[in-house]
Amino acid sequence: RIIHTAVGAINESDVTLANASNGIIIGFNVRPDSGAKRAAEQENVDLRLHRVIYDVIEEIESAMKGMLDPEYEEKVIGQAEVRQTFKVSKVGTIAGCYVTEGKITRNAGVRVIRDGIVIFEGKLDTLKRFKDDAKEVAKGY
Repeated sequence: RIIHTAVGAINESDVTLANASNGIIIGFNVRPDSGAKRAAEQENVDLRLHRVIYDVIEEIESAMKGMLDPEYEEKVIGQAEVRQTFKVSKVGTIAGCYVTEGKITRNAGVRVIRDGIVIFEGKLDTLKRFKDDAKEVAKGY
């Protein structure tokens, strides 16, 4: 989203606005004044200066594409060993597991691996400890 446009040199108020809105400054055929350059370095505001309009358009397009594509980070919170499987009609296959490390939480993403090969990847629909519903199950259960 474009917050501010102006004509002329980049000044300190432009840098302050970019810092407050967590934005970047893109300049076309302009230079920042000395105070703005110093303020941008102090406040870690990204100044991008271009002389060719096509470079500006290309950079804005790539930045917008980058904003649209989310980055996912995988974090292992626990490991469990499948002890027994149960086939239930209308539900599917249920895995009876023993938590060996960390904890397992409901609605977490799971990956079932057999002999180093992924055989299932998805979300945990329900989680029970013995016959009671549980939000999370810790190591040793």
